[in-house]
Amino acid sequence: MITRLTETSFDAALEDLTDILHGCVHTGASIGFVLPFSHDQARTYWQDRVRPDLSSGVLDLFVAYGEGRIQGTVQLIPAAMPNQPHRADVAKLLVHPDARRRGLGRALMEVLVDRAANLGRTLLVLDTRSTDPSRLLYQDLGFEVAGEIPGYCRNPFEPVFEPTTYMYKALR
Repeated sequence: MITRLTETSFDAALEDLTDILHGCVHTGASIGFVLPFSHDQARTYWQDRVRPDLSSGVLDLFVAYGEGRIQGTVQLIPAAMPNQPHRADVAKLLVHPDARRRGLGRALMEVLVDRAANLGRTLLVLDTRSTDPSRLLYQDLGFEVAGEIPGYCRNPFEPVFEPTTYMYKALR
């Protein structure tokens, strides 16, 4: 089951979201964090960065439930600038390492695309480390490669800079 979290449902989801982010970073996901990375740092990200934007309506936060807990999440961030009323960013598609290869990432993205379309957004944009398997998922979902930036992000395990691919999807 996939739902959109609200400000009131956020607190009940916080520990699962923290576990997902922590697990993803510790298995090598390139999502802005590097090791060492603690549960406290993961919790702080959700509380200090995501919660205020969720509360103010800056983003939509979707979660996928399975086996009695949240197993995945993704964020839809509609562009705020007046010249971009048609655009939204996709951010932090995360599936707990123990729940991967079950279609949760695809299901989260499909719900996100539907929400974007319902909001009148006709262009989605995202970035992903060029070597991540998520790139193949995004391409399978109809995202096109816009370009690649070499040396864009640091590997979470070692001080090596890796390329990032920018992708977009035009919605009908």
